[in-house]
Amino acid sequence: MAEIDINTKKGFIFAVGRRKDAVARVRLYEISKDMPLIAEEKVKKGEIFVNDKRIENYFSGKIAPLIYLEPLRITNNLDKYAITVKVVGGGQRGQLIAVVHGISRALSAIDIKNRQILKKKGLLTRDPRVRQRRNVGMGGKSRRAKQSPKR
Repeated sequence: MAEIDINTKKGFIFAVGRRKDAVARVRLYEISKDMPLIAEEKVKKGEIFVNDKRIENYFSGKIAPLIYLEPLRITNNLDKYAITVKVVGGGQRGQLIAVVHGISRALSAIDIKNRQILKKKGLLTRDPRVRQRRNVGMGGKSRRAKQSPKR
């Protein structure tokens, strides 16, 4: 079951995105009068903040913007919403994909047309691959066999 909350009283849509050990809690704000404060200034439409930092500073590089703006670009919502994200766990890449998953879920909650577009691109599907656990009798690692004695 998808964790999506359309909270019209508070003026935002809440969704959770996941990838490996990373969990991103996304708030998508529609109304400009109840915008949150980050670093003592109001978040404006079109801005994205991750863990109280601008997304450009949190996910640096040239390829990251292409990835995290994809759901907004294909649904024509680039400057319509302000987005705040709290992301924990995992590595940089897992967190980036979790943010994309969360934004996609929030956009799909707004409009059924968005859902169809995002589903076709595969952005609503949660990637089920996770780290393989350590197995008993494997010498400390998940896929390693114990070393056999020679004599």
